[in-house]
Amino acid sequence: MDIEQIWFALVAFFFIGYFVLDGFDFGVGMALPLLGRDDTDRRVMINTIGPVWDLNETWVIVAGAVLFAAFPEWYASLFSGFYLPLLLILLALILRGVSFEYRHQRREPQWAARFDLMIIIGSFLPAFLWGVAFANIVRGVPMDADHQVSISLFGLLNPYGLLGGITLVLLCLVHGMIFIALKTEGDIRARARAMILRFMLPTIAVAASFLFWTVLMHTQVPHLTWIITLAGLAAASLIAAGLFSLRGREGFAFTAMALTIAAAVATLFVSLFPNVMPSTTTPAGTLTIVNASSSEYTLGVMLWVALITTPLVIGYQAWTYWVFRRRLSRDHIPAAAH
Repeated sequence: MDIEQIWFALVAFFFIGYFVLDGFDFGVGMALPLLGRDDTDRRVMINTIGPVWDLNETWVIVAGAVLFAAFPEWYASLFSGFYLPLLLILLALILRGVSFEYRHQRREPQWAARFDLMIIIGSFLPAFLWGVAFANIVRGVPMDADHQVSISLFGLLNPYGLLGGITLVLLCLVHGMIFIALKTEGDIRARARAMILRFMLPTIAVAASFLFWTVLMHTQVPHLTWIITLAGLAAASLIAAGLFSLRGREGFAFTAMALTIAAAVATLFVSLFPNVMPSTTTPAGTLTIVNASSSEYTLGVMLWVALITTPLVIGYQAWTYWVFRRRLSRDHIPAAAH
């Protein structure tokens, strides 16, 4: 494996980490109207991700920084061609973060309800648009020999892109509800378990359709076996997450759901390889891990930095999850908060 391939794997690793970790954040936000019967329920749900949501979002910052440093041509084409959806994702993430901090600053129900709505929108929109964006990267976009992408937001909303967006929304929603069941007790936990089972079959059907379509688009590539294996692993672990939820084993269900998202995102990256952004207009426009990468010297220096800092980031995050590992209930919401 040469150094460009190592960095392609690292970019995939950081995006997988982002979707696994921020994925359940998005799911908790989208589940607010489904599981929260009153403000106390919604406070319990938000508190389950309170200590970790901002830490989870650092993964997308690191992924973007790694993309910029290791594959500047890929970064430039992606951010210029997908400018509007990426801007909407950024605004939605800001909206969600602000809402977490401001919803409890006043005791009026309408005040909290407005910020809850922004949390729901700020959770749904990034999940949907990330799914649309990654589906279009795998599908390919109109790109000339100078790597200039020419596609509108509505052009990205093609059938395969829309299916990718819906798939990621459903995966994140189920992931979030499993996390709520894992982190709460009492009625909220019971409602989350019931809602997981209600959403599991539609999620399996939509995700399987998207992965099957992805496999069909890459039947001519030499590493098709890897694509099928990862897609099959994603499908099997999603079914396992449903079965564990049915038996009330939330810890195993959450692990299986994390594996589902990791395998699904890995399927997309392996489908891309050795390209990073295929062109649908001319083969000369296609970006590969070779023509999109930085120099070997730059990649070599950054590899040492990554080998030192990545374990520290993972260790700190694991410690944070351990500190805030206890379950929450309505009893943990102070009366003064009402």
